[in-house]
Amino acid sequence: MVHRLPPATLVDRFEFLSGLAAGRRVVHVGFADTGCADANTQAGAWLHAHLDRTARALVGIDVDAAGVENARAQGYDAHVVDCRDIDAVHALGLAPADVVIAGEVIEHLDDAGRFLDGLHALIADDGVLVVTTPNATGLVNAFASLANYEVNHPDHVAMYTCHTLDELLRRHAWEPVAHHVFLQQVKARGDGSFRAGVFTSGARAVLAIERLLARMGRPYSADGLIVVARRA
Repeated sequence: MVHRLPPATLVDRFEFLSGLAAGRRVVHVGFADTGCADANTQAGAWLHAHLDRTARALVGIDVDAAGVENARAQGYDAHVVDCRDIDAVHALGLAPADVVIAGEVIEHLDDAGRFLDGLHALIADDGVLVVTTPNATGLVNAFASLANYEVNHPDHVAMYTCHTLDELLRRHAWEPVAHHVFLQQVKARGDGSFRAGVFTSGARAVLAIERLLARMGRPYSADGLIVVARRA
């Protein structure tokens, strides 16, 4: 029951994914950032825009119809589809992707296995799947729990460790080939209270510790996890 974790490197999520997408055909699943789109756009943190600068071709897929329509109005190629519906994914008729990025999606799903099954319909035989998700072993929540708090999006229903995500991928015909970690962004809470300031300052201090530990060879203390996989 004790599992040795694979090597992992600390990366900047935007730089790493943009580099992986460079010159390739990319499908970005969950691209609309439902609930966070305005804040991320204003902060320059909308991943889809970063990918658009480097990818040879970029297609966005999301279940958020309004988000897809907004992206289309901006000139993006985007489609409404639930990747858990394999027939619906096939019906899109998309050219196979060199890279499929499922960014911060899997933790929202209560049937993640069907989602991973559906992604096979999007990818070329020699393509790669990239899954990013919060890391259950990250230090932010470990420290927050000491004060009886949890830091989590209200729509999340799961938290993955490296081992559990790898195991889930293998059960659905994906073989993990590389692992990376990243630091989450700290966004100050808007109420301006003393307690909000303490939480924000505390989170930034913990992230600094995570960065130091990653450089010392303890990467899985970071709060973001990236797994690159190929078809098994």
